[in-house]
Amino acid sequence: MPAYRKTPEALARLTPEQYRVTQLSATEAPGTGALLHNHEPGIYVDVVSGEPLFASSAKFESGCGWPSFTQPITRDAVTELRDTSHGMLRTEVRSAAGDSHLGHVFEDGPADRGGLRYCINSASLRFVHRDAMAAEGYGVYLDQVAKD
Repeated sequence: MPAYRKTPEALARLTPEQYRVTQLSATEAPGTGALLHNHEPGIYVDVVSGEPLFASSAKFESGCGWPSFTQPITRDAVTELRDTSHGMLRTEVRSAAGDSHLGHVFEDGPADRGGLRYCINSASLRFVHRDAMAAEGYGVYLDQVAKD
């Protein structure tokens, strides 16, 4: 497995919005994310480190305005931290290796799929289509991506 990490070169490639979200813990405007309505098979990786975070099989339409997932691709792909900003008590989600801010996790997801909703900013993610996963080094996760 590759060593996923944040590098100065990776940070230099980020757009201002990607930097604002991943490094300054900002939130993109609801309904504006490029990956919100993506229904293609594949995985979502940290835009900074490239570490695999979520599989398309875990994505669902929540209506919240951000891409939503029922679970991370592996248990240790993300870290969860207590977030008391903006006068709320929430659980922040960050990428484990790259330490990028991804979004938040809530307990209002589909009950039949575990009850969690990982509400994630598109700006923190890069989508890798199933057809490109093996070539980009993510072939080990193909079993988590539906064929159709």
